[in-house]
Amino acid sequence: MRRLLVFAALALTLLAVVFIASVALEIQRQSTRDETHPADVIVILGAAEYRGRPSPVLRARLDHALVLFRKRLAPLLLTTGGAGGDPVFTEGEVGRAYLVRQGVPSESIIVEPEGASTAQSLAAVAEIMDRMNLHSCIVVSDGYHIFRVKRMLQSRGMVVYGSPRPAAPRYDVRAWWLYIRQAVGYGLWRLNINI
Repeated sequence: MRRLLVFAALALTLLAVVFIASVALEIQRQSTRDETHPADVIVILGAAEYRGRPSPVLRARLDHALVLFRKRLAPLLLTTGGAGGDPVFTEGEVGRAYLVRQGVPSESIIVEPEGASTAQSLAAVAEIMDRMNLHSCIVVSDGYHIFRVKRMLQSRGMVVYGSPRPAAPRYDVRAWWLYIRQAVGYGLWRLNINI
């Protein structure tokens, strides 16, 4: 009996490693694929903000979404992200303010200011899209993030196109660590454990 339990534990561990490795490879492939396509809305995933100013990562995401918006690929922009510990500003509101300063009409911007995690932000995005009768979106984030975000929104019935912010492709240990982390996050989400 003990031998059987050890064998089962080893088999499950091997399956988990194979699953994570195969998903990490899919994430790596998705990370450089720009699927830009006309849609109902451009969803910009939040990132850090510093006292009302977007971090370099958030600014790069916003700038990329702005390029897509100016190409008229969608009539609306949706910024996401909660306070992240800031008592005054949220990532979503900082994103909106930045886009308005770049000349985007405020009525073209929707803000999701509550999400404390990717899962929370995307649940709110899906609700907003459903309520506004929006069925398709272009998701803008860092490349390693797109795979999981697409799957989470697709599971809610949305048509989702990924468009990673411009960045030089990386194949170093740090990049693969990000892919593996996202693969674990995706696997946990599939098990209904949201992080």
